[in-house]
Amino acid sequence: MGAFFTAVLFQPFLNLLVVFYNFLFHDMGWAIILLTLLVRGVLWPLNHKALHTQRAMMELQPKLNALKTQYKDDKEKQGKAMMDLYKNEKVSPFSSCLPLLLQLPLFIGLYRALASGLASKSLNLLYPFVQNPGTISVMAFGFLNLSKPSIYVAILAAVAQFFQAKMIQVPRPKPKLDGSKDEDVTAMMNKQMLYLMPAMTLFIGWKLPAGLTLYWLFTTVFMIIQQAVFMHGHKHRLQGVDKI
Repeated sequence: MGAFFTAVLFQPFLNLLVVFYNFLFHDMGWAIILLTLLVRGVLWPLNHKALHTQRAMMELQPKLNALKTQYKDDKEKQGKAMMDLYKNEKVSPFSSCLPLLLQLPLFIGLYRALASGLASKSLNLLYPFVQNPGTISVMAFGFLNLSKPSIYVAILAAVAQFFQAKMIQVPRPKPKLDGSKDEDVTAMMNKQMLYLMPAMTLFIGWKLPAGLTLYWLFTTVFMIIQQAVFMHGHKHRLQGVDKI
């Protein structure tokens, strides 16, 4: 399994990093940004589908809460009613999980490539047609040491994570009547996740080499851009429906 992982994931990402490093004036910081952009481009369709599902699930939450209240004493009818709602709205609550599962091996490969790709001993895994730079400088942009943790990059990654989570949230109506308890709990959980994920990003990024945190930062930045494009298209679709 280790040899398979190295050949299929680690080695290709390592070679891409070195190609970009050679091309971009021997600056690994720009190589990481370009590699991140390439990966986000490949995963764009999967992430777009996941965003659509997440948005649809959030917009369905008031109806789901109403069904929970209506059938609170009959879990079997409640489950059937919820599945019928998903079917009628053409929403699968599990479809957003598949893109995440498919991305996991890619993230592991990137992690390995960025974690050990700065070491000269890893360069013996370069393909014959990839120029071996001999050594790879750990300095990026002339001031950032990619091999050591950087609290500043970690803070930027956490801030980007906050804005990404903030963008996708749907404004919730004021709780009322019997559904207020469920809506209050859901709103509280959403608010906790809004701050929990950036906090975790800051804590983890503070301990990781700056090269990995830089990758995470620009992954989030490019995801924000994709979410902005998605939300812009979603807004125009809603305006088109209103005109009908």
